[in-house]
Amino acid sequence: MLDGLSTAGLDTGCRHGVPWYVAQLGGHLVAALAESDRQLTEGLADALEKVARLHPECDLKNPGTPSATVAILRERAGYFDHLVLADSPVILEGSSGVTVLTDLRVDEVCQDLRAETERFQTGTPEHRASVARLVAAQREIRNTEDGYWVAASTPEPAFHALTGSAPADDVWSAAVMSDGVSRLVTEYRMATWEAVLDKLREDGAVSLIRRVREVEATDPHGQRWPRYKAGDDAAVAFCQRG
Repeated sequence: MLDGLSTAGLDTGCRHGVPWYVAQLGGHLVAALAESDRQLTEGLADALEKVARLHPECDLKNPGTPSATVAILRERAGYFDHLVLADSPVILEGSSGVTVLTDLRVDEVCQDLRAETERFQTGTPEHRASVARLVAAQREIRNTEDGYWVAASTPEPAFHALTGSAPADDVWSAAVMSDGVSRLVTEYRMATWEAVLDKLREDGAVSLIRRVREVEATDPHGQRWPRYKAGDDAAVAFCQRG
C-alpha cells in the first residue's frame, strides 16, 4: 500500500508529480521483493534508489519532493512479514485478537500548526492556508532524525521503517489500508478494528470505503472531525485464511 503525500499546492521540485512517483515506486518495489527471502527494508531501499535514478533532472533535494507512505505485508514459508513507514497501517487478526501495526511519528511534530488547522472549517480559504503552512513546516523535518520518515528520493527512510514478522499459523486474516480508510476507527471512532475486519469479510472493500464516505458526508466541513480535506484517498486490501 502506497499513499502519496499531499503537496498542498506547494512546489515539489519535480515535474512528474506524486501519482507518477507512487506508480513508479510500486512497480519497482514489487520487482525488488520478488525473492521472498529478501529483507523488506532492503527491497524498499533498492526501489527508492531506482526511482530516484528515473528523474535526475528534477530537484530531488527539494524538501517537498514527491513522497509516500508504505505498508507491506508479505507471506513467506511459515510467516507473515510486515513493513510500515508512516501512517498506512497493517492490521492482523489472530488467536490473540487484533494487532495494529502503524507508524505515527508524524503526529508528534508541528502540533501547534496542526491545532491551528483544526480551528477552521474544511475547504475554506483559511483552512487551505493553514494546511499549506503545516505541510511546509512538516517538509523541513521530513526524513530527519528530529521528524518523521516517508518514502522519498533516497534509500535511507527504508531503514527507519517499522518491521516485524508473525507466525502464519497465528494469523487468521489481515488488511492493509491507507489512512483514508483507517480513520473510520482512529479519528472518527465510528467502528472498531474488529468491526472493520468483519465488514471486509462479509461485504468487501468497496462497502467499507462507502461506509467511510457516508460518515464523512455527515460532517462535510470538518467541525466534528477536523481534518485536512473532506475525504482522503481510500484504498484497502484484505485477505483471510481459506
